[in-house]
Amino acid sequence: MTETRQRPRAARRARFGVVVVTALLLLFGVPWATLVLPWQAAVVAVGTVVFAVAAAGFPFLMFLGHARGRDWAARTGDTLLGVVWVLFAWSSLGLVARLAQAPSRFVAVTVLVVGVVLVAWGVYEAMRVPRVRRTEVTLPRLGPGLDGTTVVVLTDTHYGPINRTRWSERTAAAVNALTPDIVVHAGDIADGTVAQRLTQAAPLGTVTARYARGYVTGNHEYFGEAQEWLDHMASLGWEPLHNRHVVIERGGDRLVLAGVDDATAKASGLDGHGAQLDAALAGAPDDAAVVLVAHQPRQVAETAGHVDLQVSGHTHGGQIWPFHYLVRVDQPSVQGLSQHGPTQLYTSRGAGFWGPPMRIFAPSEITLLTLRSPAA
Repeated sequence: MTETRQRPRAARRARFGVVVVTALLLLFGVPWATLVLPWQAAVVAVGTVVFAVAAAGFPFLMFLGHARGRDWAARTGDTLLGVVWVLFAWSSLGLVARLAQAPSRFVAVTVLVVGVVLVAWGVYEAMRVPRVRRTEVTLPRLGPGLDGTTVVVLTDTHYGPINRTRWSERTAAAVNALTPDIVVHAGDIADGTVAQRLTQAAPLGTVTARYARGYVTGNHEYFGEAQEWLDHMASLGWEPLHNRHVVIERGGDRLVLAGVDDATAKASGLDGHGAQLDAALAGAPDDAAVVLVAHQPRQVAETAGHVDLQVSGHTHGGQIWPFHYLVRVDQPSVQGLSQHGPTQLYTSRGAGFWGPPMRIFAPSEITLLTLRSPAA
């Protein structure tokens, strides 16, 4: 019986190994072929060694960084991933140019220059304070007393191996400068434990809102300490929208601000976690508009028709072009406002970054939603 169980496990490991090796060969091999092969033998020899060492070291850096919690390895591996992804994307385009008879050395130099410029720009875009993106959303059930209510969406801060305490302080100040009625954090606060990212997350305690500050878990919380992050956010004065809601009243009208756990919560096996829309809306007034915070846009498949507006993050807008094409396979929206039956969905590109400290053609954002009543 034991031998029978071990065979499928060994087969899965073998398939996983083949996938990893194939991905590494493509990711590092295409840039190698584009940038190195067109040159004389000495350059080819040196370039081959550089790419081979990088490809061999990359899995170990990612394992040490993300499985063992070594921040130095995560910083190195993540940066290497960003650089090689940019070179892979543009080298692929370069190979197309070579098929069209473009000189191979011209293509190599062009890809290298474009890659260097995009990596430098991408790092700058990732490290700057997010720009404010303003959008008006009309909710048919929103009473006139709540017309003009502002909701600031902060999501995917991803405090991690790079210490961004100063960035966190400046981002919190940018949120406060908007004097919002409501602030929501739509998940993926950090990569790591509360203890590891305590200093970086501390400025979230300075965020202010006139009526409410709500927080829901993202998928990255379920890589480690989801409940601890919920408790910590509560200690900072945020309302954990852990499958629950709060009611906001103004001008004689009411708005329901609800939240559900991330789509991955149930599979985590953590007691009391798992997206439960019924629990989140239990006891909510029937005549009030509902704004629901759910980390992943694909959760709209369950919430459509039950809420007026879903606010999500998770996608990062693709983060590094052309990754948004892959994101679109998994999610119904990559960024911005979209309609899903009677429910509207706003997908934020997020404030931070995951993995590579870069954003290329996917700028970060702090979202300012202004809710409008058709009766106002």
